[in-house]
Amino acid sequence: MTHTTPHPTTPARLSPDPLPRFAPDLLAGSPDGLLATSTALASAVGAALAAPRSGGPLPVGAPADVLRSAADALGPAVLPLVGVGEDAALHRLARVLVGHGVDLAHPLAAAHLQPPPLAVAVAADALASAGNSSLDTYDSGPATLAVERWVVGALAGLAGLGDRADGVLTPGGSLSNLLALLLARDAAATRLGMDVRRDGVAALPGPVVLCSELAHFSVHRACAALGLGECAVRPVPVDHRRRMRVDVVAARLRRLGAGHTPLAIVATAGSTDFGVVDPLPQLAEVAAEHGVWLHVDAAYGFGALFSERLAPRLAGLELADSVTVDLHKLGWQPAAASALLTADASAFAALDREVAYLNPADDSLAGYDGLLGRSLQTTRRPDAVKIAATLLAHGRHGLGRMVDACHALAGHAQRRIAAEPELELVGPAELTTVVFRYRAPDPAWDDDVNAGLRRRLAEEGHALVGRTAVRLAGPGSPRRVCLKFTLLNPTATREDVDALVDAVLDAARACVAGRAGRPRRDRAMPEPVSDATDAALTTPDPTSALTTEEGAA
Repeated sequence: MTHTTPHPTTPARLSPDPLPRFAPDLLAGSPDGLLATSTALASAVGAALAAPRSGGPLPVGAPADVLRSAADALGPAVLPLVGVGEDAALHRLARVLVGHGVDLAHPLAAAHLQPPPLAVAVAADALASAGNSSLDTYDSGPATLAVERWVVGALAGLAGLGDRADGVLTPGGSLSNLLALLLARDAAATRLGMDVRRDGVAALPGPVVLCSELAHFSVHRACAALGLGECAVRPVPVDHRRRMRVDVVAARLRRLGAGHTPLAIVATAGSTDFGVVDPLPQLAEVAAEHGVWLHVDAAYGFGALFSERLAPRLAGLELADSVTVDLHKLGWQPAAASALLTADASAFAALDREVAYLNPADDSLAGYDGLLGRSLQTTRRPDAVKIAATLLAHGRHGLGRMVDACHALAGHAQRRIAAEPELELVGPAELTTVVFRYRAPDPAWDDDVNAGLRRRLAEEGHALVGRTAVRLAGPGSPRRVCLKFTLLNPTATREDVDALVDAVLDAARACVAGRAGRPRRDRAMPEPVSDATDAALTTPDPTSALTTEEGAA
């Protein structure tokens, strides 16, 4: 008997298993999926509204207990073999987020530069997520490329940076500052005929970055990450208004010898604790005289430009080479919503890179290009969509009213604190923050009481206030624990601020009562390992003389 063996590629012999079939609403970007997303989100919101709340901005309980309860509500940390279904998953997470999370919309939430986000921004963010566009190539998301360019143009125009300005969105202010110093480093190297991207920074002689002693710690981190070393950062003392001293900046630049390369002056427009803006016009003049890059970290303060009343405080911002913007601070955006703006688009040339599978030259020449050459990231989510929705929905006038409302609340807090004998005003309301402290009956208790009352309020879930440390008596004095109201809720009222102050006083008195009778301890705050933060360094006494080094300038 003869057997015929079929050819192995005969279709009748392959008998492939059928592909699994999925519901047409599985993927969010399809028409069916968009409708399903809307339905699922509505269901999750309903579950969130029904979830029990603590009544305050934080859940009641010690941190370990709250975290354990949240973990228990999620269930065992094991990937389930069979899922519980979309509604059940969303409902479970909604209950965890509401019952164990922070409520930034609560009027007694006033700790960090972390605002309650606008509803229109959250809706736009969800819409952008459904499309899952990226910004690196044209075919990864042409619409969102246009949206980011529109947002960058609008923000650069608000800053007054001119027709040659450009920019890019980043995951946060720290990354914006890093990118700014990278551009400044490469610009300085180019002036010296070097290519540090190719050859590294070892040959760059003595890099120097000048910034305020109250500058954000990300300046130091950026210099470490860029291979410059944290020692490249030269903190500049501040004046009696906590502003970087221009005379010291100029003197230090004049004294730099051939063995040093000034890379950048980093000014701050809205310091984290005090909201102070450095003297931008004068710093720009010094930077221009010495040919040094001027970067302005306006992560906090940029939002003041929305307000006609506060915008003049940022005069000189238009003279910067680069500007950091964080609209997830004074812009009410869901994080992250940061941008780096530059006065000249050519500043990004150092980031240009041709990648065969992303932006080959012939595609780029034909217009099929993205923003790969503007960022240290490749895949990059379309954060510009929520910003665009906010700018379009509210406009400068609407956002300015929100800024003015928060500034007015901070002014009321300042007046109320100044009127309380038990409280000491440490920093006035420059923007929307107020720094103060409770004065215990025994000064030796001050630090413990101020630290303890904040934790007490948090554990009770009653109120959320910030904490920092300040040298109250000038340079070299001990750092003392202080409290901070960061007022970013435009729907809060003066009565809410009064309730916040009352809560602080009640908690402080309870801490004092618990402390009474204990042995006296004179204790200053320990010095930090790296005190390059706003919270670590404060103002010298305005009547104090210059140091020998600065006075000799």
